[in-house]
Amino acid sequence: MVRRHPPPPKLPGIWLFSDERIAASMVELAALLPPGSGIVLRHDGLAKGERWRLARRLMRIARVRGLVLLLAGAPAEARRWGMDGVHLRQHRAGEAARARRLGLFVTMPVHDGREARRARRARAAAVFISPLHPTRSHPDAPALGRAAWLRLARLSATQAAALGGMTPARARQLRRASGISGWAAINHWLNKTAKRRAQA
Repeated sequence: MVRRHPPPPKLPGIWLFSDERIAASMVELAALLPPGSGIVLRHDGLAKGERWRLARRLMRIARVRGLVLLLAGAPAEARRWGMDGVHLRQHRAGEAARARRLGLFVTMPVHDGREARRARRARAAAVFISPLHPTRSHPDAPALGRAAWLRLARLSATQAAALGGMTPARARQLRRASGISGWAAINHWLNKTAKRRAQA
């Protein structure tokens, strides 16, 4: 008898990726997200206690606004910290099954075909494929462009979100072209915060 796996959970379509440059304003950025959005907390450079305190502040906002919060790191730590899921970097792909046993959503980054196939084997619930467009976060990384991005999305065989130079307008263009609406950003949310401060 063939064992059938349950379909992956439906994850948010809009995401904020944390970045070392925005440690002071992460809580402010999280408050700008539409209800039901998601956050991937990275900030690997922070001391563990400081990272934990940031996670706790974000979790309070997540509960109020109905946000999904993922930790980039180890599944055991994500579970211990009370996260909804874990963002597994490629070298942690082998920990996906353990993360699911702990009741965590699993997402992974994808930059090329090898990584897309690894995410598919790991049965990630979603992948963040980047960079679709040129991005200030990684100025030396060549943009994939839409055709290559869509090939990686198909190869990953799971929910896909675009990262890299994304804005709501570019997300709408991607949705019209492919039906895929998931997107994530760093600089878009920084720019939005800067505009709000300028208007205050």
